[in-house]
Formats: sequence, structure tokens, C-alpha cells
Amino acid sequence: MSQEANDSSSSADAAQHVLAHVANRIGFIELARPQALNALSTAMVRAMQTALDAWRDDPEVLAVIVHTQLARAFCAGGDIRFLYESYRAGEQAAIDTFFIDEYRLNHTIFSYPKPYIALLNGVVMGGGMGISQGAHRTGGLRVVDSSTRMAMPETRIGLFPDVGMGWFLARTPGALGRYLAVTGDTIDADSALYTGLADVLIDAGARPALLDALQTEPFMSGEDVVKRIRHAAESDAAARGTAVENGCALAASRSWIDRHFSRPSVPDILASLESAQREAGGPQSEWAEQTVGVLRERSPLSMAVSLEVVSRAEGSMADVLRRDLDLTRSSFTQGDVVEGIRARLIDKDNHPHWRFARIEEVPQADVEAMFKSPWSVTEHPLRTLPG
Repeated sequence: MSQEANDSSSSADAAQHVLAHVANRIGFIELARPQALNALSTAMVRAMQTALDAWRDDPEVLAVIVHTQLARAFCAGGDIRFLYESYRAGEQAAIDTFFIDEYRLNHTIFSYPKPYIALLNGVVMGGGMGISQGAHRTGGLRVVDSSTRMAMPETRIGLFPDVGMGWFLARTPGALGRYLAVTGDTIDADSALYTGLADVLIDAGARPALLDALQTEPFMSGEDVVKRIRHAAESDAAARGTAVENGCALAASRSWIDRHFSRPSVPDILASLESAQREAGGPQSEWAEQTVGVLRERSPLSMAVSLEVVSRAEGSMADVLRRDLDLTRSSFTQGDVVEGIRARLIDKDNHPHWRFARIEEVPQADVEAMFKSPWSVTEHPLRTLPG
């Protein structure tokens, strides 16, 4: 197929899978790729970028809302199958292009000058986190409901928490970010609020009425749009007769998470957990045993890299995204991601043959090698990201 035909097909896919329009001075981006749980393609990423660029300086657009009509998922991540097939076909440029465009979009959202609001329902994983978490930095909101299930499950397939998520995970309370990065644990709406990865909770049944109100009620500023959504969340909480409290599963295990996952390395974390498994007794022992089981089936190299990603995320978002791009290249060329995708998503045998069998066998030199950039500073594809 010619490049022109490829471009035409991609444009058609984007028009079908990303519906962007302005209504009532609000830019609406709707994800509509249900057969893939709204997994992001390069064309979808570019369509979102085009819409945000067009609305950035448009005085008739006060705020942006990204959402979906699909009940099962807001966005399940990037198109992993496409990346796997591109690698098998020797098309490294296609892989690089996807991540370069995706990370530019993540940075655009993070630094957007107008409130960006993400309505998060169902599965929100990987790339779905990348197109939503930045809302918090724009004066916008990350809105969850009871169906929301968030995760960065990358260590399960030999990757790492990319899309700038190291920056956000490093700023969660205690050792929660380290725990979520290494385990890839899935959290519900209450836990998302507890970790600071969500801002407000709205009942799923109230969303259609809220969307109707946002398209009909008068707004004078982006801040007014945000206030209207906050008001809906507060009214919904009052109607339920309860407030969102810290009684979530993550809060219940917080002291254990902080104790074990504050250790400096994954082998140290595992040793601490195995000690608790043997000696603590009761619920803590059971939790430790379960967590050890999770870690023992994740990619050892990926876990070590993921912990470093969070530990090194004290700089700017631009720095984090540049490092993420470096790591995507090394993850495909010398890491576990191809084997992880094969075992989990292609052959589905769930028996990946990791590069290292156990985390205790991963040399620190191999972890450091993963962070080496294949580009010079002046040639890095994301060198122009501000910040």
C-alpha cells in the first residue's frame, strides 16, 4: 500500500474513532473505538492533537472535555497489538512515531492553557492515563465514577509506566506510586481519589444529564465549566448521603505499602514482603503473600526499571517524557515487552520467558543500560518540549 493510501486510511480511522466538535463554547473530544476499548492509534493521537491545537487560542472555546459513550472503557491504553506487529515487521520507525506523537500529546494536555476535563469511566489504563492525568495541571478535573478502574499494568507485559505517569506516581502519598508502578495494581474510584489520581466522583447515572447541562447552560469562563462539574459532584454526594472517605482498599493497606515499598530496590521490597509473609501473621501476612505472588510473575527487568522511573521523576514533565521515549526504544530492543505482549495478548499462554527469571538476577548495569538514550540531546525527537 502506498504512503498516500496509508495516510488516507489513518485519517479515515481518526475521523471515525475521535469525534471532536465545539458546543456551547466547550470543545468536546469523544473516543469512539469500541472494538478496541478505545485503545489509541497514531491517527487517534494526531486527531486529538489537531483539535487541541485548534482550540488553544480560540476565544470561543473556554474548556475541553474528553469522554466516551462506551461503558466498558474510557481508554484501555495504546494499540499494543499494532506495536507488536510493527516490531515483528521490522518497522521501528512506526513504533517511534507512535510514542513520539503520543508523548507530545501528553505534554500538550499537561501544559494546556485552558481547563481540560476528563470524564473517566470503566477501564482507564496506560495511554488512557496519559490523556487524562494532565487535566489536574490545567485547572481542569479528572472525574471518576463507580465503574472506573485505573492502572498502569505495564510490568505485566514487560514495559514500564510511561506517558509521563512516573511524574504523577512520584507525587502520590508515601510509597503508593512505587507500589502502583511495580505491581501494576488496578484501583477503583475511591482509591484513585485517595492517591490523588482523581479529583471528583460523579455517579455514572448522572453523567448524561451533566453532559446535557454542559451543552446548554451559559458559561462565561473555563472556570465556570469546572465549577459546574464540581457542583454536580457535590450534589451527587449529598444525594447519596455520604462523602467520599479514605475507607478504600488502598488506604487499608497503606501502612504495609509504605513499609515495604519504600525499600530502595525491588529485591529489597521482595525480601521485606517475604519476611512479613513468614512472620507477621493475620491479614498482613496474607496481603504480603498475595503481593509476592504478583511480583514473582511480573517482568523482573521491567519492575526494576519501573521503580527507577518513579525515583527519577523529580524533574519536569518534558524531562520525564523524553526519558520515557528513550525507554520505549530500549524496552523493544533489549527489554521484555515483545515477549510480554506475545505471552499475554497474542498467544495468550501467560508463560512469558523473561530476560531474567528472577528479580534477584537483574544486574544494576542492565537496568542503567535501559535508560541510555539512542539520540543525542540535539537530535532527540522531543527536544523541543518546553519545560
